[in-house]
Amino acid sequence: MLNLFLIAMISATLIPGASEVWVARLWCLGEPPLMLWGVATAGNTLGSMINVAMGRYARQFQDRRWFPASPRSLARAEHWYHRFGELSLLVSWAPIIGDPLTVLAGVFRLPWWRALAWIVIAKGARYAVVLLLAQQWLVPLCQ
Repeated sequence: MLNLFLIAMISATLIPGASEVWVARLWCLGEPPLMLWGVATAGNTLGSMINVAMGRYARQFQDRRWFPASPRSLARAEHWYHRFGELSLLVSWAPIIGDPLTVLAGVFRLPWWRALAWIVIAKGARYAVVLLLAQQWLVPLCQ
């Protein structure tokens, strides 16, 4: 289970991973679904909160030349973020766009507890769907 936790955590950072595959594999091996859901959700949430922390820390360097976003693109992101707000974190489960959304939550100083609440909802729903799909589609393959 530690492997699943670490893979889920790393998958939520800006480093790509395949935690869903691990969840489905461990489900096929007979691990309890509720435990898989809890471990994967916790690991993935922690990874996203690392992104939030990186966003909070990175904001202090926005005036440096090497900062990865220009003032114009940062202003555009801020406008977009204020338009959709913290509810955008409900999409934090999505590949490609989810990780940057969690970084933006940090950049724009969303309170920790609110970021955590939205991220837990999104990540928990994601792994619930993964486990439901595994149960529906993988039964013949697991036997």
